[in-house]
Amino acid sequence: MSKGLCLHGSFPSSAEARRPTRDRRSRAAITLEPLPVLHQYYDALFRAHGEQRWWPARTPFEVIVGAILVQNTTWVNAARAIAHLRSAKLLTPAALAKVPVFRLARLIRPSGYFRQKARKLKAFVEFLQQEHRDSLKAMFATPTAELREQLLRVHGIGPETADSILLYAGNHPVFVIDAYTRRILTRHGLSQGKESYEELRGLFEKSLPLDAQLFNEYHALIVHTGKHHCQARAASCSDCALRQFLPTPPEASA
Repeated sequence: MSKGLCLHGSFPSSAEARRPTRDRRSRAAITLEPLPVLHQYYDALFRAHGEQRWWPARTPFEVIVGAILVQNTTWVNAARAIAHLRSAKLLTPAALAKVPVFRLARLIRPSGYFRQKARKLKAFVEFLQQEHRDSLKAMFATPTAELREQLLRVHGIGPETADSILLYAGNHPVFVIDAYTRRILTRHGLSQGKESYEELRGLFEKSLPLDAQLFNEYHALIVHTGKHHCQARAASCSDCALRQFLPTPPEASA
């Protein structure tokens, strides 16, 4: 985990960072050129909130299970489902491969869409067995781009889930894009909100050092900010660490 990855350097001034929204959207959404100001965003978030210690899991496999179970639900619900699996001693690839799918679905019911997610978990452990002989170590030794393509071919694993697995379970340097990231970028005039997942992932990876530890901490800080300050229905900007970067005065956005 990060111990304060200071990214200060030759970055834009605060005034430049708050340049008119139209100009910033042009740079980010149309050309998707690197945004040096993303370094400053990280520094501000880390100073305000410190190390997040995310992902909350005991093993890499538990991270993978959590990345699937948290789809379309809250982490609280996913954590309840994981607790059920732990109590049933099913948090290993071998155990999940053996458990009947109907029992698995019943155990993960708190996560919602439990029948679909049971099939997704089964699909992953089948993939792990067939492609990597049940070895997470062998799987994560696969080059990042190649493994990402493999994961995206597994039933129920999309880009966000694949990247969460790569980053948080495998320590691969890929940036995870989620709804919180999109919301913050849009409200700060750094994107139009119409960019594809891959465009935004590329934007972060071009703008920052390609470092898994940094990406881990940065994404966790974005999640914290999205939950506590930049909610979907309303934003609480007055006490947000990113208020200084808003394209409009903080008082008008609070």
